Amino acid sequence: MPDLTETIAVDASTDALYSLVSDLPRMSEWSPECTRVTWSAGSGPVLGARFIGHNRVGLIRWFTFGRVVAAEPGRRFTFHITFGPIPISLWEYKLQPTPDGCEVTESWTDHRPRGLRHLFRPFFGDRVPRNADGIHTTLTRLKSAAEASTRA
Repeated sequence: MPDLTETIAVDASTDALYSLVSDLPRMSEWSPECTRVTWSAGSGPVLGARFIGHNRVGLIRWFTFGRVVAAEPGRRFTFHITFGPIPISLWEYKLQPTPDGCEVTESWTDHRPRGLRHLFRPFFGDRVPRNADGIHTTLTRLKSAAEASTRA
């Protein structure tokens, strides 16, 4: 069960939204925390693909390792995040068609060991409110990008 979930209606197709959320190198355009994503070994948004994410909160910068665990065009894109061998989180985008376009749901599940949650809090803050704000910002920016692309 996700720790956070938010849904937004978008005037664009599920295919259009899938092409945005699965294009992880563009995630820095929408996410307030992600600064860069690079696919490993020339892979792309396919099941099992790996990537490195670069992030920032204030002056703190860090990187994570990701692996795509679901890649269903027009329906769902999910990736698992680790820091070395340490599980960090699961991020998921679900797409549902509507009469006016689609709904996009972004979910975050915290997989960090309990001790690390407390240890990292002084550096990264409380992840729940920070990620709730980040999800809202990301979805709002995705909506704008998708709808601008649809109008063009």
